[in-house]
Amino acid sequence: MNRRVRKLWLAILLLTPLLAAAADDLLPRPPELDRDVRFWVRVYTEVTTSAGFLHDEHDLGIVYETVQLDPEATTAERREVIDARRDHYRAVLRRLSEGLADPGEEELRVAALFGPQAVPERFEQAAAGIRFQLGQANRFREGLQRAGIWGPYIAETLARHGLPPEIAALPHVESSFNPAAYSKVGAAGLWQFMRSTGRRFLRIDDAVDERMDPFRATEAAAELLAYNYRLLGTWPLALTAYNHGAAGMRRARDELGTSDIATIVRGHHSPSFGFASRNFYVSFLAALEIDRDPARYFGPVERRTTERFHEVEVPSNVPVSTLLRVTQVGRAQLRELNPALLPAVWSGKRRVPRGYLLRLPEEASEWTSERLAAALAPSERLASSLR
Repeated sequence: MNRRVRKLWLAILLLTPLLAAAADDLLPRPPELDRDVRFWVRVYTEVTTSAGFLHDEHDLGIVYETVQLDPEATTAERREVIDARRDHYRAVLRRLSEGLADPGEEELRVAALFGPQAVPERFEQAAAGIRFQLGQANRFREGLQRAGIWGPYIAETLARHGLPPEIAALPHVESSFNPAAYSKVGAAGLWQFMRSTGRRFLRIDDAVDERMDPFRATEAAAELLAYNYRLLGTWPLALTAYNHGAAGMRRARDELGTSDIATIVRGHHSPSFGFASRNFYVSFLAALEIDRDPARYFGPVERRTTERFHEVEVPSNVPVSTLLRVTQVGRAQLRELNPALLPAVWSGKRRVPRGYLLRLPEEASEWTSERLAAALAPSERLASSLR
């Protein structure tokens, strides 16, 4: 960690009480959304990916059951278990919607979950909205450990862009701080950029995908969030726009005539404003609560340390094999330090492009951009003579 980042990180720690007070204004936690936040705290801390909650899609205070899953089971086998339990509760809810004169023990238990909402119409609606949420406790704990690698840089970047420091918890929601994460819809990296959005801020081509570089992607995420805030005016809306899109959140705000996040979450209805978008801000608040006091939920958590490296500019399009030979850095280490370089580069099908900032380990600090250019010059002359 360099001296400037260390000083900034220390200042943030010393100012934590003041920052927490400011966060209450910038990142409010509306009482109407508290049950939603509590649900996500449970998802992130109580159950691992070997279990999950069957719950009501709209009222996250209604959790029917914790479903245990066999870690060795296939995806299809897991789905079969979940579907069977979902069918069970659908049947219970439909019986309740018919107004049973003599409900059984299971019907009484389920009905009690609804409190004042325990009316036939609500049961009928609930039967069509039973959702399964996989637990994330093991992934969240691993994310807390990994977060130490990039925490100082994220803090510095957010401060430089004038963003609330609490936003550093957002990768817990997006990727569990896994820089190699890919979603089923094509989002990638620590900050889970879609290709189309990523291209506004990052290099993404057949040789380089900077979404996979936690440092470059952090800069891009800060720029995107700053843009969202300028457009929407509040951090709850700016954060939700990170998932739903700024244009979509502007339409929701204008349609309801308010910037109040609770009103929008409860009152905005659109095919594109689904469960993930409605829950993005509350899941962030849950992640922030856990990140502030991880020992409360997980006991002692040892965070990994910041990576030490320096960067040199690649002077021309160069095969990675040449860089390995010249710098004498091991292939595995160089690949770990440069996750933005795609497999086509490492297989030799594509070259490391000119201008790419190559990350080298701290122990190779003798390499500068100028020295690398001089060392590569003979290889480039030879390559030119063979073409």
